Amino acid sequence: MFDLTGKMALVTGATGGIGGEIAKALHAQGAVVAISGRNKEKLDALAADLKNSGGSNVHAIVADLSNADGIAALVKEAEAAMGQIDILVNNAGLARDNLSMRMKEEEWNEVLDVNLTAPFMIAKACQRGMMKRRFGRIINISSVVGTTGNPGQCNYVASKAGLVGWTKAMGMEIASRGITVNCVAPGFIATAMTEALDDGQKEKINSTIPMGRMGAPREIASAVAYLASDEAAYVTGATIHVNGGMAMV
Repeated sequence: MFDLTGKMALVTGATGGIGGEIAKALHAQGAVVAISGRNKEKLDALAADLKNSGGSNVHAIVADLSNADGIAALVKEAEAAMGQIDILVNNAGLARDNLSMRMKEEEWNEVLDVNLTAPFMIAKACQRGMMKRRFGRIINISSVVGTTGNPGQCNYVASKAGLVGWTKAMGMEIASRGITVNCVAPGFIATAMTEALDDGQKEKINSTIPMGRMGAPREIASAVAYLASDEAAYVTGATIHVNGGMAMV
């Protein structure tokens, strides 16, 4: 089940806790994986870890997704390294939190550029090849706050809600070509970012989650592996919420 042997996958934002687990999950299922991020040292470390776990089908690509040139270069380099892109996981993202009243225009633009515009442009660049081969999996990593909202994150929430919207529209456009477009929306996940919280903050968060705990990055990766597989061939335009019951939508 979820055999991805022979498939070529590009994972953006791979140096983060969730992105790294996604890359590991796809690689473990047999996919050739291109991992991208801005930190070469972290990318090389992840690539070495993947190769040590079995197989050498890993390509590390340093990329800046804040501008059109960086996006074009990423897709071009990934296709040159792997021959094609069958699976795209748009995981890269950033936050610039501020109350709406105080939010600067550059804080809004930077988050929307990286979290929303870049994923769309990468998916657009991958579409032509996928349509020719009549196969493709585009998977966007959204967030529970894209559905629920969150104070102090108007820019981030807008970007994650936007992902869900264009996922549906693009999914309708290219479904007949054998390409699916879906989202995974994590809730609170135990990563380096949440580890910086103190025990009181963690307890407060966990009290809002019916399962009483934060999720693990591998639990997000498992949802991505499913959507990338043949088993999910009839799923498109969907958002899979992985949040421990925090928001039942």
